[in-house]
Amino acid sequence: MALFQNLSERMNHIFSKMRNKGKLTELEIKEAMREIRIALLEADVNFTVVKKFIDTVSQKALGEDILKSLTPTQEVIKIVNDELIALMGSQTQKLMVADRPPTVYMMCGLQGAGKTTMCGKLAGYLQKSGKKVLLVAGDIYRPAAIEQLKVVGRKVKTEVFEMGQIDPVKIAKNGIEYALKNGYDKDIINTSGTLHLYQNLMNKLVNIKKSVNPTEILLVVDSMTGQDAVRVAQDFNNKLDITGVIMTKLDGDTRGGAALSIKAETGKPIKFQGTGEKMEDIEPFHPDRMASRILGMGDVLTLIEKAQNAFDQEEAEKLAQKIRKNTFTLEDYMQQLDSLKKMGNIEDMLAMIPGLSGKLKGADTSIDEKQLGKTKAIILSMTPKERRNPDIIQSSRKKRIAAGSGASIQEVNQLLKQFQATKDMMNRMSKGKGLRGLPPGFRI
Repeated sequence: MALFQNLSERMNHIFSKMRNKGKLTELEIKEAMREIRIALLEADVNFTVVKKFIDTVSQKALGEDILKSLTPTQEVIKIVNDELIALMGSQTQKLMVADRPPTVYMMCGLQGAGKTTMCGKLAGYLQKSGKKVLLVAGDIYRPAAIEQLKVVGRKVKTEVFEMGQIDPVKIAKNGIEYALKNGYDKDIINTSGTLHLYQNLMNKLVNIKKSVNPTEILLVVDSMTGQDAVRVAQDFNNKLDITGVIMTKLDGDTRGGAALSIKAETGKPIKFQGTGEKMEDIEPFHPDRMASRILGMGDVLTLIEKAQNAFDQEEAEKLAQKIRKNTFTLEDYMQQLDSLKKMGNIEDMLAMIPGLSGKLKGADTSIDEKQLGKTKAIILSMTPKERRNPDIIQSSRKKRIAAGSGASIQEVNQLLKQFQATKDMMNRMSKGKGLRGLPPGFRI
């Protein structure tokens, strides 16, 4: 399910009806506002937030300039877009940096929100910009929390500082001293979560804050808990004066109302969002891009960034040369399928393309992980000569490749046909004849 898909579809339906009417009457705008109000409430946006939003949009949309405009629907959409951006914080909020290293980020949140995993994701994200990051194991109450952070640390190749299950304040202070002595730029402290907002836990967190004076206090909230996420944010903010929010599981939330409510209710910005289960599935939260997605206008900038992260620039240039010279091989094909997987959920990617959002319902846009694994096994069962020149693969070679990969001869034939179709498509594109198909590995 693409992010905000249901809300986006409702918004598109509302505006499509308005477009068909050309000029708009005051009554038609009021009816559209009523429908937008219902759509936002169904998306689990806070009632007070919805009321203020609709009041503001209505006041601007019912102005005389809008009603007399030659493109009133576009004017109304622009107003809604601008107010959605304002609702979510107007501008992208970057992480603060300390005057002197290490910069300390204190992570907090309820148990089950994905806080420990998000510590690792944030560490991996910061390391991509050349920062040396230390993870500090300050969650001493949850069973196996320290070990989980170590597992996460290994995944992102980040050292984990731990002292066992002793006073978390002492762990936090010693972790910062260790980071300072060992040249770490960033220090991420994982604190204890709980199933409820126990006063004892909050006191511990307050003590950690007082003792280490973190550069940022980041609250990790589960977007799928809806308005509970907003209440949690309010409670933590009241006790700790958080500096920002990180939302997890936005990729699986069909409503997403918390993302539209938290900034308005707490005054604190959403700084990052979790977009999947992999360690690289973390993105800065961009209010303007999110508003664009909600209104079905795509998110090309994020799509470009995902592609840049997934495809090595030097390798991309080599691939372009091979396409132009028509020397694209099965080895290149396998490499591109791996890069495609890195970009994440195909449905979410296609929804970022303007005009496609809302038109994917019912379409199978999944990457078949099992099939990709089989494809790689078949290619790896070939000799280097066969991978570079598949035309030589005749009957006896197909039997050997099938036996070596655990596939059938029919599956080997299917792969060779897919490869040839991809090669033909790339050849057409290199000659400026346009795209007439999509890369194999996913279906639309």
